[in-house]
Amino acid sequence: MKIAIASDHAGFEYKRAIIAHLKSFGHQVEDFGTDSNVSCDYPDYIRPAAQAVADGDCDGGIVLGGSGNGEAIVANKVRGIRCGLCWNIESAELTKKHNNANMISIGQRMVSESTALNIVQVWLDTSFEGGRHVGRIAKIEGSISSHFSFSI
Repeated sequence: MKIAIASDHAGFEYKRAIIAHLKSFGHQVEDFGTDSNVSCDYPDYIRPAAQAVADGDCDGGIVLGGSGNGEAIVANKVRGIRCGLCWNIESAELTKKHNNANMISIGQRMVSESTALNIVQVWLDTSFEGGRHVGRIAKIEGSISSHFSFSI
């Protein structure tokens, strides 16, 4: 697989460890930056990685930051991306099984490095279940109306 990866300064150290892990399993990695732990703006790196996945240049993507929240938000702004914020093994498994996430986001300040590596491996090894989840993903993508509205 070809994996896009990007981080801000707060996810840089885990990004390096994840790149080494991915390469050790024979994956190709495209690193969209950042290249240090010097403070930077995460959208500058996350959006191009997400776009590479959306365009089909990469098979999936991993983004990292301090909490992973902002990075997931940025990635999910790119049409065609389903980026799940993962904080443990179960969240990584379910984001692939139920949401067919083509990207994951991890917070370096939220999990240990070994947990982050396990999250990556579980996400890569898990398959989409299909079934009832297919229609839900179609709704996410906007191809099926969800038939609800609300007033404020």
